[in-house]
Amino acid sequence: MILPWIVAILFIGGVLAWVAGRLGPQWPRWVSMIVLLIHLALLVAIWAQYFGQLTLSSRGPWLIEFNQPWIPQVGISFYLAMDGLSLLLLLLTNLLGIMGVLTSWNAIKERVGFFHFHLLWILSGVVGVFLALDLFLFYFFWEMMLVPLYFLIALWGHENRIYAAIKFFIFTQASGLLMLLGIIGLYFIHGQSTGVYTFNYNQLLGTPLPASTALWLMLGFFVAFAVKIPVVPLHPWLPDAHTEAPTAGSVDLAGLLLKVGAYGMIRFLVPLFPQAAFSFAPVAMVLGIAGILYGAALAFAQTDLKRLIAYTSISHMGFVLLGIFAWNELALQGAVIIMLAHGLSTGALFILVGDIQERIHTRELGRMGGMWSTMPGMGTAGMFFALASLGLPGLANFVGEFLVLLGVYQVNVAAAAVATIGFVLATVYALWMMQRVFFGPNREGWKLPDVNAREATIYAVLMFFVLVLGIYPQPVLTTAKHGLDNVQRYVARELDGAPPFDSSAARLRSDNDHANPPSSDHRSRP
Repeated sequence: MILPWIVAILFIGGVLAWVAGRLGPQWPRWVSMIVLLIHLALLVAIWAQYFGQLTLSSRGPWLIEFNQPWIPQVGISFYLAMDGLSLLLLLLTNLLGIMGVLTSWNAIKERVGFFHFHLLWILSGVVGVFLALDLFLFYFFWEMMLVPLYFLIALWGHENRIYAAIKFFIFTQASGLLMLLGIIGLYFIHGQSTGVYTFNYNQLLGTPLPASTALWLMLGFFVAFAVKIPVVPLHPWLPDAHTEAPTAGSVDLAGLLLKVGAYGMIRFLVPLFPQAAFSFAPVAMVLGIAGILYGAALAFAQTDLKRLIAYTSISHMGFVLLGIFAWNELALQGAVIIMLAHGLSTGALFILVGDIQERIHTRELGRMGGMWSTMPGMGTAGMFFALASLGLPGLANFVGEFLVLLGVYQVNVAAAAVATIGFVLATVYALWMMQRVFFGPNREGWKLPDVNAREATIYAVLMFFVLVLGIYPQPVLTTAKHGLDNVQRYVARELDGAPPFDSSAARLRSDNDHANPPSSDHRSRP
């Protein structure tokens, strides 16, 4: 019963925070913080209890499962399950949720209870996405998290918040409907071929599909997930949403909503449509490289600091897409590390921008400069997270991007070589950003207060995790491996005997032959 509570406690906490708003502005903040700390305690307890099992060869595919009929007449169940991959993303969700509450502590002064209601419901929807294994339930949580984020941007955003909120909603809602069509198509095809109509993920795996049908269904899922990542050219909603969202909204967007798209590709898209996914892999890898280069190049053209960081997100998530469609152990491990590292470092940069904007009431780079002398503490935090963003060895982003490039190199040397340019561009835009904000002449004569205790706590916590993940990523790699091994093993079995779609798919099967030699119940791989 612990999995339903991991979702429900955030739902309940959101309602309590809304109600507590009638007692005063401080009450919703403390209610939200207490709820998230309880939630964190549950997740840490699960990790401590099951971590030893993650390395056992006899472990099952799921650490915890909860499955109860919901609408049995049409095969819908309330099916939640957790493995190592989902556990890591739940921990990231909780940590960024806590940071979101802390960074909004003094910034949100109107309708404070209603704000925290939406914040916690976004988190509950994200948690549901990471746990749902019934495709109807997955779609329910997928859509549910969009509504509170729309209102978070529209009600507490900046000048063009309505435009940004509507644009965000149209892109994500339209792409979600394409995924729904894919889910329904898979549901009926599975029912017609087996006589069992179900949305259960485990039962839908291996559904026999004609190649053309599988490709169209897969594309429905791909567009929905690609919009969230976001993949170029499906990205236009992201810079506007980031620019106009309140700081907590930007943290949730960068740290969490971008990750649900990547998670969906790993958990659902490739396992449900393995042959279609690998026939599409060259296109997806080209889109990943395009995102890396395009996001980095556009970052230089920005005059708004928040918009600049938004474009760097497109660049970093391009590495994730590249790693997913390389689909070997190194690349997938790297993609997961980037997902975590990007959530921490880019989330911290958005918090930093919010704190600067509170002091100078602008995000225009042309009005900044010389702030190190007046805010050395904030400058130090900014330098740390900028170095993390550019992939400095010893920090988390470097580990992820290096593993992705190693994995991609095994599949396609040219793709790895071109993607490496992203490292160079990231170095230039990160240092250029620091020069514009904290160094150079102080033309405006800024005399600003340095970080306070609350801000220092936020930066210190995020710096700690970025540093630990960069120096000692093994516990995270071990935990992620539990989920990644299961999806890789299943996809490798599905590809047995299939003709190679391209050199990358053939290389993948060769890699899996060495990593997973056939057992008595598996056919020999060609």
